[in-house]
Amino acid sequence: MKDKELVRKGVIESLPEAQQIKNRKLRESVYDAWTMALMNSGFEKIEDIPPSGNPNTPQMRMGTQADHLRYVARMSLAIAQELKDGFAQFDVDMDEVIAGGLCHDLGKPFEFDPQNQKRWQEDVKITGWPSIRHPIYGVYIALSAGLPEKIAHIVGCHSPEGDNVERSLVCEIVHYADYAFWRILGKAGILES
Repeated sequence: MKDKELVRKGVIESLPEAQQIKNRKLRESVYDAWTMALMNSGFEKIEDIPPSGNPNTPQMRMGTQADHLRYVARMSLAIAQELKDGFAQFDVDMDEVIAGGLCHDLGKPFEFDPQNQKRWQEDVKITGWPSIRHPIYGVYIALSAGLPEKIAHIVGCHSPEGDNVERSLVCEIVHYADYAFWRILGKAGILES
């Protein structure tokens, strides 16, 4: 049985960028959401999740899933800050940018869980594969943990699932930061081939 407080402590250590979130309630909800996601999976730490975009895509040769979340949050923040500095009318909530970047993959513990993968692959015609992708399950976690709807939107729409809706401004930023992360690392030879 997992120790919830120990899992939460690990989440806080894994995501130091969350300390930049000025809204204390939002920051605590980020920790709560990741704690819930890990408690409902076979993983105890974010670093235990295989470091890839999807279960069937190349993994990073170096770095962890926590690094991915941190870099997407930081890249999103850099994009938002540059545009904010360059355009007076560019209005974006930086707390939302950080929280969205850190939480966009909340559903990965579920999708990457070895027991779920095994069950889904045993009879794909019944379960599908994956049965539920991480953006969809992540919305469930986000809302259950008390994250605002705008963060749940980022979680659910940062990947191809978001191609069917109009993404919010912050979701668009996180979407491009996430895609840039994986594509650039691939070109740099940091992903396994």
